[in-house]
Formats: sequence, C-alpha cells, structure tokens
Amino acid sequence: MHNELLHIGPLTVYGYGFMIAIGVLAAWFVAEQRARKLKLACEHIFYLVVWCAIGGFTSAKILFWITNWREFLQNPRQIIGSDGFVVYGGIIGGILVGWLYCRIKKLKFLEYFDLMMPSIALAQGFGRIGCFLAGCCYGKETSGPLAVTFTNSDFAPNNVALIPTQIYSGFLDFAHFLLLLYVAKHKKADGQVAACYLIFYSIGRFVIEFFRGDIERGSVGVLSTSQFISIFTTVAGIILLLTVVKKQKQEANISLNSKG
Repeated sequence: MHNELLHIGPLTVYGYGFMIAIGVLAAWFVAEQRARKLKLACEHIFYLVVWCAIGGFTSAKILFWITNWREFLQNPRQIIGSDGFVVYGGIIGGILVGWLYCRIKKLKFLEYFDLMMPSIALAQGFGRIGCFLAGCCYGKETSGPLAVTFTNSDFAPNNVALIPTQIYSGFLDFAHFLLLLYVAKHKKADGQVAACYLIFYSIGRFVIEFFRGDIERGSVGVLSTSQFISIFTTVAGIILLLTVVKKQKQEANISLNSKG
C-alpha cells in the first residue's frame, strides 16, 4: 500500500488519482467500443464520460460536505479542503448530468444509461484499488487471517490489522461489470441494465458497509449514510426494472395484436 507511486521532478503521481484516471479511461474505452457494436452515436461518448465525471466528482464532494455538516459548520475550510468523497453522490450526480446531456442532444436516455453503467462499475473497481493504495475507505479492526495492516497511511489507522474492504469492494465492482455485460447481452428492453446496476450495487454496498471502519462517512440512525441511500436506490432500481419490463410486454402485445 503505497500512495506515492513515483516522483517526476516536483510532481508526485499518487496511486489514488492514478487509478481514478485509469478507471475513467477504461470506462471511456469500453463504452465507446460497445457503442460502435450497438450502432449508437459514438461521437457523444467522450462528452458523456467527461461531463458525467465532472458532475459525479462534484456531487460526490457535495454529498461528503452534507454528511459532515457538523464539522463543516465548525471548520468549513478544513472540510472543503479535505480529500473526502461519497460515491453515491457521484453516482446520482453522474446520472443527472447524463440525463441532462441526452435531453439537450435529443438522445434516448435509457439507451445511453444502459450503455454507460457497466463502464461505471468498471471505473469503480479501479477506484477501489486507488482507495487501497491510499488507505481510505478502510475496514474495521480484525484478528482474522484476511487482514491488511497499513504503516504509512494518511487515512487508515496505521499498524492495526483491518478488514480489506477496499479489496472486497473492488472485487464486487469488477464482478458487477461482467454481470452487467451479461445482462446487456440478453436484455429485452432499454433500462434493464441500468436498473440491474442500481439493484446489484446497492445490495453489495449495503453489505460492505457493515465491515467499514471509517466513521467520517456519516450515519442516519443505526445505518451509515450509504446504507440509508442504498435502500432508496434499490427501490428505484426495482421500480425502473418493473416499469421497463411492463412497457416491453405492452409493446410486444400491441405488435402481436396488430399482426393478428
């Protein structure tokens, strides 16, 4: 776990930022290749990735400020200058910016929503590797054999055996990416892939949160902020899935009746 990967003169390349950059590039590459196969307008993919990334990072930072509102009121300069993000803020913000872009460009939002979500899961996997290098998003103390001990982290407690939640999260994200590609290959209606992303990610995140040890991510009652949001995103995913499946069946019935 070494966040300072290399030094080029006065420039330091940090593992967290490097892996985020790799994730964004991988998301762009995969989305563009899939767009070509699906015969979607490839010229929009770069702009979607850029604008969704900007909107996502901004929203992730804003939600971090919100979840730490007490500290924000006491010392706003310290909170604003911190490195904290809340992933759910990034997901929600990225989706909203993507919807706005599609609306402005008169694109079918659900088509591009489905296109982008596997790439988002892939980018998250690389992002979690970055978390591991930096030591953020760390797990609870453990005496189990599958533990990690940081010795030079600015985020995790050093010289303490911790559950490697970053590795578990990254594994789930990469598995999620492959699962969404499978869903995309067999989908019957636009919106199914996006719905599955919301459902699968929310369930996985809800479970992982039980093993997290960083308390700065906030809480709502007995649940962490992310667990609380997971409930709503799971419901949103289920509603979206049921809606698109119902619409697909109605369209199939109409088509069948018109032929009859």
